[in-house]
Order: sequence, then structure tokens, then C-alpha cells
Amino acid sequence: MTATSELDDSFHVFDTTLRDGAQREGINLTVADKLAIARHLDEFGVGFIEGGWPGANPRDTEFFARARQEIEFKHAQLVAFGATRRAGTTADQDPQVKALLDSGAPVITLVAKSHDRHVELALRTTLDENLEMVRDTVSHLRAQGRRVFVDCEHFFDGYRANPAYAKSVVRAAAEAGADVVILCDTNGGMLPAQIQAVVATVLADTGARLGIHAQDDTGCAVANTLAAVDAGATHVQCTANGYGERVGNANLFPVVAALELKYGKKVLPEGRLREMTRISHAIAEVVNLTPSTHQPYVGVSAFAHKAGLHASAIKVDPDLYQHIDPEQVGNTMRMLVSDMAGRASIELKGKELGIDLGDDRELVGRVVERVKERELKGYTYEAADASFELLLRAEVEGGPLTYFEVESWRAIVEDRPDGTHANEATVKLWAKSERIVATAEGNGPVNALDRALRVALEKIYPQLAKLELVDYKVRILQGEHGTQSTTRVLISTSDGAGEWSTVGVADNVIAASWQALEDAYAYGLLRAGVEPA
Repeated sequence: MTATSELDDSFHVFDTTLRDGAQREGINLTVADKLAIARHLDEFGVGFIEGGWPGANPRDTEFFARARQEIEFKHAQLVAFGATRRAGTTADQDPQVKALLDSGAPVITLVAKSHDRHVELALRTTLDENLEMVRDTVSHLRAQGRRVFVDCEHFFDGYRANPAYAKSVVRAAAEAGADVVILCDTNGGMLPAQIQAVVATVLADTGARLGIHAQDDTGCAVANTLAAVDAGATHVQCTANGYGERVGNANLFPVVAALELKYGKKVLPEGRLREMTRISHAIAEVVNLTPSTHQPYVGVSAFAHKAGLHASAIKVDPDLYQHIDPEQVGNTMRMLVSDMAGRASIELKGKELGIDLGDDRELVGRVVERVKERELKGYTYEAADASFELLLRAEVEGGPLTYFEVESWRAIVEDRPDGTHANEATVKLWAKSERIVATAEGNGPVNALDRALRVALEKIYPQLAKLELVDYKVRILQGEHGTQSTTRVLISTSDGAGEWSTVGVADNVIAASWQALEDAYAYGLLRAGVEPA
């Protein structure tokens, strides 16, 4: 069921993640995936969700059938995608057109050829017949009560080759009843000034309501989309996180943020922009791609500050080094602690972590020097907030948070005659005045150490049962001793409610991994509210 949007119809945000975005290499959406993404997009507040091409494949046909039954759309209208009728028939006899109607979608987007060479070589028909295919299909769908948008495929390339014919396709679609005619930069080769000039000319010459669909092959899809808006387009087609064929499409999130925050256009329902970061990451989880850390507005690094000069200014006024308040898009400012850190960086990071450093300049200076000293040895705290917090608390409280004291540990890798390997680890430690010895096997020495540490501590600290190692990265730091070079290990751990990263540095990968594991467990207990022993 489709609800009526609280926004007027003067400007459209049209999402095509489920159709065009799904063409990205590495994305293979199930029907359940598509339903989940559709719910996220509706919650975000886009006006139109293009669900796929019903009749072209069973998955898209099933999606439309299930979406009608399973999703109560609050903001969006569901859109079916298809092509104009085939040459030599009529729209009411074309089974592909019938499948679009059978989908039950209230809105239908038709792809039409607007490049004369594509008409003659791909469709193998005449230019006049192509215009009739557009008119006939649009008129038929309108007569059946459907709202129709027309995507003019390869429009900008076609306009360059034969501007009169490209504009005649726009006129044919609009005169037949298409609500919007979308100019598509299908090959993604245009630049913003070119887009703006063409859209302005076509708008003036045809009077049609125009939209824009931009691919990102020049890295300009977002800029091209906004250039089209500057020229008078009132319909933007985008995909979540810029997913799409080749290098992708115009990214929905920076386009929407620019329209709302820079252009002052109301294109989302009230309060929905603050959900943008969460929605972006949720969709990334569904498609099983790691969210881009450096994506504008929604990336975890979008409002991260590292240089001490930036931190000093931000301490006075955050707006001095941020173009918007990150809370407007549901993101947060982060301070990165590194050897570039100054006093302001440490003070702001402490505030972010909920640790009041007061006006203790000596303490702050000590932390700054400690960070610089350890980064010189290969540690990195900008990617290991949990290890930094443990370091900071140790300086504030006059010593490390001690939940357990390690007596020794060892890991053994046995090479067997049949070519397999056995990995075993033993950990000896003290916790709450009790000496514990634990041994475990694993699928590698680090996994065996992780399991042994868990076996040793879980009876005393049952909170650790929730912990799961979710990522493990090893980097060999630059050195002159080959296999004796210093190794840095970053470990990401989750307790089901959140995730944190810890770092270890040593002259071998196992020792570095052990340091990161110790910090991961200590921080997990700190998060759980456990008092140090």
C-alpha cells in the first residue's frame, strides 16, 4: 500500500538502488534484501523507489508481488521499470508492457532511446517508429491509470550527435502524458557545465518537466545532478551510497543533503535528514559491503579531525573546520589522536569519551607526549579508540585498569606429516586473586590465544561471553630487518551492542596480537561496567 507523501509534488527524490544500484559488481540482492532496502528508503523519506523490472526476471516479479502485501509505505511510491513497446506491435499487445501493469506499481518508468544511432543499431527501427513507440506506450499506461516517467537513455550523447532528434523524444514523451522526462548521462562522461547548458536549453525548447540521471564515470555524478537542478530539473535519480554499474551512480545521500542544507529545498519529511547516516550504513549492511569511511556527510571520517591546528580551532568553535553540524545528518564529530595531536586534540577527545581532564595542563601534556612516544614505535590511535581510552584512563587514574594480570602465554603451531597444522595456546594469569591456567585450540595461533584467554576469564567475568572478534588487520611497518620488522595489529571486537578497535605493536605478529587482545578484553569489561580488580 502506498501512503500519501506529506511533501508536495514540486520536486522529486527518486531512488533506483533496487534496479540500477543492484547492477554494481559484487551486489546480488535476494527478494528479502530488496524488501529490507525498500523499507529503509521509505523510512528515509524518498518520494519514489524503483523496485526493478517486473517480467524481466522472476526475482523482480516476486518483489513487486511481496512488496504490495508486506510493506506499508509511509512516504514513498513504488515504481516499476520497463521499456517502451517493441517495434512492429502496439503497447496493448506487448507482454512486457502488460507485466508492468500486472506489477501493481502506481508509477512506471519507461526507458526510451534518444540517441539516433542507438535507435537504428540497437532497436533496428526507424527514428519515426521510435517516437511512435514512446507515444503509444506512454498513452497506454496513462489510460490504465498509471503515472509515467520516461528515462531518455544516452540523452546527452544523443543530443551532441543530433540535438533535434533528442529533443523530439522529450516532446513525444511529454505530449503523450509523461509527468517527467529524465535526461540520462548513461555513459557518465559529462561534466557539470555541459549538463547545465544542455538541461537549460532542452527545458526552454520543449517546456517538459525534466529530471536527471547521472552515472559517475567522471567522478562528477553528484555535481552533475546538482548542475541539472541549477538549470531547472525538478526530479533527481540517485542510488544509496552511489551503488551502480561500473563506478556507480549519483549518490543519494550527498545529493539530498546538498538539496536540503545548501539549496534550502524541502525534499524529505521533517526530521528524516537526521536518519541519513544510520540509513546509509544499514543499507550497506544489507548489500554486504563495508560502508565507505570517507563518504561525504555519512562516513565515519566525514567529521573526523586529526591535526592539532584544527583541534585548537574546533575547541573555540566547531564550525571553524566543519561545513555543517554533523548532527544534522545523524553523524558525529570525532577527534583522531595521533602524533599530530596537541593539547586541544587530547582535551576534545577526552570530552568525547566522557573523561573530564579539567584544567590539568600537566596531565594533558603527559598524554600528548605518551601518544607521540608510542606512535613513534608504531602504534596508531586514530584507528584504535579503545586502546587510546585505556591509555588516557591510565594516566588520569595513575595506573592501568587492571582486570587480570598475565603471568605468561604461549602459542604452538605444529606442522603434521599429512600437511595439516595444529594450533594450541596456553595462558597463565591471575584474576581476583585466583591463578588460572587455560589451554585451547584454534584455527590459527591468534585464534587459539583468543579462545584460551576467554576460557581463562569467562567464569570470573561472564560478561565476556558476548565478545566476538569481528576484524583482524596486520601491517608490517617499514624497517630494515626483513622478517624481523615491527608488526602492528588492529583488532575490532563487538559485544553485540557496539564495536571497538585496539592496537598492538611488537617484533612479531603473535606478540602484537596478544597486546591488542588484552586491550580488547579490558575495554569490553569497562564497557560492561565491571569495576577493575
